[in-house]
Amino acid sequence: MLEAVKINLKTGLASKKSGNLADKSDKYKDNVPGKFYVDRECIFCNVCANAAPDNFKISDDGTHDVVYKQPENEDEEDACYEALELCPVYAIGDDGEE
Repeated sequence: MLEAVKINLKTGLASKKSGNLADKSDKYKDNVPGKFYVDRECIFCNVCANAAPDNFKISDDGTHDVVYKQPENEDEEDACYEALELCPVYAIGDDGEE
């Protein structure tokens, strides 16, 4: 089993996640290019769009959430990491292209 640790840049707190991590080879094609993405494990719960509405939204076809804008500042990046941490199915990744 994989284990990942994320550090919240604002608070300095670490959070551990066990289980599957997002897979950039299985990300939705309607994510904008960049670091953050949503993969096909998304259950369309809208948690990410609530946590980071400046970066995540419902897809145009209404079947999943998607990154529509990469973070442009520290606040947006922190919100994207919050979305990643809150995702119940580990469908958000931060290892996409920079």
